[in-house]
Amino acid sequence: MIGLSIDAIKVGDRAELTRRVSDVDIASFVSSVGDYNPVHSDATYAAGTVFKEPIAPGIWTAGLVSAVIGTRLPGPGAIYLSQSLKFLKPVMFGDVITARVEVLETNLEKNRMRLWTVCTNQRGEEVLTGEALVMPPKAPVVYSRPLEGVGLLAMWTLAPWAWITQGAAVWTMLGLSAFALAGAAADGNGHPPETCPSS
Repeated sequence: MIGLSIDAIKVGDRAELTRRVSDVDIASFVSSVGDYNPVHSDATYAAGTVFKEPIAPGIWTAGLVSAVIGTRLPGPGAIYLSQSLKFLKPVMFGDVITARVEVLETNLEKNRMRLWTVCTNQRGEEVLTGEALVMPPKAPVVYSRPLEGVGLLAMWTLAPWAWITQGAAVWTMLGLSAFALAGAAADGNGHPPETCPSS
């Protein structure tokens, strides 16, 4: 990822990302922030509302805008200063949401940019709109995320030294464990000294 400085950003520049709303994402978000409003997590409760089913928290949807700003435009190093939001339609589980930002204005002297922000669903309907004020990094930022998940598997496959290091660590732990057990057995019939039965 590359964070763009203000001099590399022009009015009309755009960026976006798309994400499907999953029950796992929403459950994780609800748990993280403590928003246990049953309209987000209880299908029985939500069935009695105007929505008829659980909806994603509006701030989860707004978080997709934050992801665009922090990873794409301007990208890593960006500082979010303010955001106005209008929630226009509910976001349902299974919806495919596209978050977009577009540069409306840049201010080189203050190192600020004003962005139009919008999220649309798979039908092209706007579900959220607003404006953001952002401070891009003063110099370009090149950032690579640390490896996780499949990336770690690839690292293990491509880095034989990691196998050797892990193998040595395991053998050392096994050796120390065996040594400790042998010492304990010699001192007290296999029991640690403080639990050894009296003769």
